[in-house]
Amino acid sequence: MDVKLFDSELKVMNVIWREGECPAKRVASELNARYGWNVNTAYTLIKRCIAKGALERMEPGFVCRPLIPKSQVQRAETEELIEKVFDGSRPQLFASLLGKERLTQEQLDRLYKLVEDWE
Repeated sequence: MDVKLFDSELKVMNVIWREGECPAKRVASELNARYGWNVNTAYTLIKRCIAKGALERMEPGFVCRPLIPKSQVQRAETEELIEKVFDGSRPQLFASLLGKERLTQEQLDRLYKLVEDWE
């Protein structure tokens, strides 16, 4: 199931992925504290996520439960970025991520391990 979430919807989902099942009221409070969003904005975005199939509303108390894992959205967003910005080239993505920044030996070891595990 591919669900396209916009940046504001991802902010809603990030609160719920981090907190787990939680009341919409708590999500709205967190979004207000972080981004200054009012309750109506938060609830509108929560309802959009529900309509897209990313969240489920449970009663009583308008509790939000994620229906898609964060990893699924991360994979889809990464693939879209690679296609759109790097013309489908993963090596170009990695080169851009590394840039001119010098990595520590520990960071390099972790990258080597990731590549080995992937192979």
